[in-house]
Amino acid sequence: MDAASARAGPASVAILVALPMAAVVAAIVQGALGAEPALWDHLREYVLARVAANTLVLAVGVVAVATLDYAGIVPTALRAWLGNDLWLPPIRSAGGVVAVIGIALYPYVYLMARGAFLTHGARVLESAQSLGLGPWQGLFRVAIPLARPWLAGGMALVAMEALADFGAVSVFNYDTFTTAIYESWYGLFSVETALLLALVLLSFVALALAAERLARGRRRYTAADAGARAPLRLALPGFRGWLATAFAGGVFAVAFVLPAVALARWATAVAPFDLDGRYVAYVLRTLALAGMAALACLALAVALGYATRKPSAGRLAHAAARFATLGYAVPGTVLAVGVVTALGAFDSAWRAHLGGDGLWLSGTVLALLFGYVARFLAVAYGPIQGGFSRIRPSLEEAARSLGLATRELISRLHLPLLGAGIGTALLLVFVDVMKEMPITLMTRPFGWDTLAVRVFEMTAEGEWERAALPSLAIVAAGLLPVALLTWRMERAARAA
Repeated sequence: MDAASARAGPASVAILVALPMAAVVAAIVQGALGAEPALWDHLREYVLARVAANTLVLAVGVVAVATLDYAGIVPTALRAWLGNDLWLPPIRSAGGVVAVIGIALYPYVYLMARGAFLTHGARVLESAQSLGLGPWQGLFRVAIPLARPWLAGGMALVAMEALADFGAVSVFNYDTFTTAIYESWYGLFSVETALLLALVLLSFVALALAAERLARGRRRYTAADAGARAPLRLALPGFRGWLATAFAGGVFAVAFVLPAVALARWATAVAPFDLDGRYVAYVLRTLALAGMAALACLALAVALGYATRKPSAGRLAHAAARFATLGYAVPGTVLAVGVVTALGAFDSAWRAHLGGDGLWLSGTVLALLFGYVARFLAVAYGPIQGGFSRIRPSLEEAARSLGLATRELISRLHLPLLGAGIGTALLLVFVDVMKEMPITLMTRPFGWDTLAVRVFEMTAEGEWERAALPSLAIVAAGLLPVALLTWRMERAARAA
C-alpha cells in the first residue's frame, strides 16, 4: 500500500465524523452570505471592536482563573459581621464575570490534568529525581510538559465554553459576541446579523486552534513506559498539609457549597407547591439524553482520534478533525438554528424525492443528538486525543506483528490504554448535555422538556426561586455518575 492510500483511510474517517459540523456551518455560512452589505458596515463600525475586546478579556481571564452579588449570601454575611460600610469589589464587572465563569469551568482543566498525571506513572518522577531534580522541579520540568496535550485540550475547552456562554455574561451585563448575537436575533429580529457575528466568532476560534496546533509543532508526548506503576501519593506534613487542605476546601466552598446552599434555600421554599410528578420525567429525560449523547460523542471521538493518531495521517485528516470540533465555540442558539436549518433542508429534499409529508429528522430525538454531537464532540475529543498521543507507536507495531486486525487493535490495545481518557470524555459530555438549554429548547420533540428547559422557563418569567428546584435537581442527578466515573477513571489509569 502506497503512502497516498494509507492516508486516504484516516482522511475518510475524519471527514465522515466532521459531517455534522459541516452541515451546521454550511447553514450558517449560507445565511450569513445572504445578508445585506450595509450590515457588515454597521458591524465593523459599531459592534465588532467592542465585543471582540470584551470576548478576548473573558476568554483569557477565565483560562487564567481555571451568587456573590450585593444581596448574595457572602456579601450580606460580611456586612452583618463587619458593618455596612464594608467595601467589597463589584461582582458585576469584567473581573467578576471572569472569576465566576473561571470557578465554574476549572474542572475541565483539572479533570484532564488529573488523567494525565495518573498515566505518567511513578517511574517518570523517579527518573527525574535520579537526575537530581526535586519534587517541584520534577513537576514543572517533567510532569507538566508531558501533560501538555491534556492541559492544552482542557484550556481550549474552557476558552471555547467562555466564548459561547450566554447566561452568565447576560446576567453580568457584559457584552460579548454571544450577547450581540442574541440581541441581533431577538432584539433586532435580524437572523442575518446574528449569523454574520457567528461566522466571525467561528473564524476567531479556528485561528486560535490553529495557533495552538502550530505552537505544538511535531513534538510527541507518548509514555516512556506503559507498564509504569501508578504514582504514589505524597504526604504533606505540618503547615504544608493544612495549606493544601485549606486551598482545596476554599475552592470547593466557593465553587459548590455556597451556590448549593443558596439553591437549597430557594428550593426548600418552593418545593411544597412546585415539586410533583413532572420532575421524575424531567430527570429521566435529562439522564437519557445525556447518556446517549455521551456515548455517541465518545464513539466518534475514538474514531477521530484513531484516524489522526499519527502525523502520517495527512493534513486533510487533521484539518477535518479540527473542523469537526469547532462546534463547542458556537453559541448554542446559533448552533440550534444551524441544526434546524440543515435538517429542515434534508427533510425537504427527502419529501421531494419520495413524496409524502411530515418531518423525518426535525423535531425528533435524532435531531437533538445531531445537535449535541456537533456541539460537544470537542469535549470528548480532547481527552481521547491526549490519550492517543501517549500510546507508543511501538506497541501498535508489536500488536500488528501478532496478527491483530484494526478492530482487534482498537478493542484490545487502544481502548484499555485510553481508560482514563474515556472516563473523562464520558463525564464531561454527560455533564455538559445535562445543562445544555438552547439546543434542547429549540430542537426537542414535543413534550420532551428537561431540567434545563424548566430552568429557562422559570428564569424567563422572573421566577428565580422556582428555577432553583430544577437547578438543584441537575446537580443532584449529576452527582452519582460524576462520582462513579471519577472512581472508574482512577481505577482504569492505575490498571493501564
